[in-house]
Amino acid sequence: MSEVICGWHAVEAMLERDPQRITAIWIQQGRDDARVQQLRAAAQRAGRAVRMVDRPGLDERSAGIRHQGVVAEVEPRPPADLAALLDFLDGLSRPPLLLVLDQVQDPHNLGALLRSAAAAGVDAVITPSDRSASLTPVVRKTAAGAAERVMFVRVGNLARALDRLRERGVWIHGLAGDADGDVYEADLTGAVALILGAEASGLRRLTRDRCDGLWKLPMASGVESLNVSAAGAVALFEAVRQRRIARA
Repeated sequence: MSEVICGWHAVEAMLERDPQRITAIWIQQGRDDARVQQLRAAAQRAGRAVRMVDRPGLDERSAGIRHQGVVAEVEPRPPADLAALLDFLDGLSRPPLLLVLDQVQDPHNLGALLRSAAAAGVDAVITPSDRSASLTPVVRKTAAGAAERVMFVRVGNLARALDRLRERGVWIHGLAGDADGDVYEADLTGAVALILGAEASGLRRLTRDRCDGLWKLPMASGVESLNVSAAGAVALFEAVRQRRIARA
């Protein structure tokens, strides 16, 4: 079954990264600005057809997602599994930076986290297959093209996957509001996986048990916590800062 992706960033990223998966592109009639011309040129280079349709036709094709005037139909690509992730990590010549999401369910949060992960140079985003958001059109739209730039992995048993990562020398760091230490005290310079928990319940016990360290964000008095996507962005870019200093 085909999927749709909506929005300029998402469609442009698909044309750049994986154009063979695109089966159709529709642009709203009446637009002929520079962005439309650039996308049409990219589609032509990739051998993909572009069709102009009216606004109701585009609304119908977008499945209710805010489309910004462009929609593409694509062949779905299944997420990577644990075996593919481990093969990928074995081929890396540098310490990986991984983001693990323990049952993050809101598609907007997943999309925002994918966008932050891509900006931070994360090698893979890992989620369990149960009670977790998947790569829906809403996620892809929110991610603004990042869903095509970051390896997305779904695993049947997250605890077992973390065990396999630890066997490969990956240090597991979890974010938890009740942790004693601040994330700025963590050493995030080597092979690292950062774990964020579900929106309401945080990290599950089996996930916490596999963490080498638990860390919190220093919050001003009277503020409970940040949204999971905001907290993830803060932690990821602390890792980026530390890793740049370590390389200098």
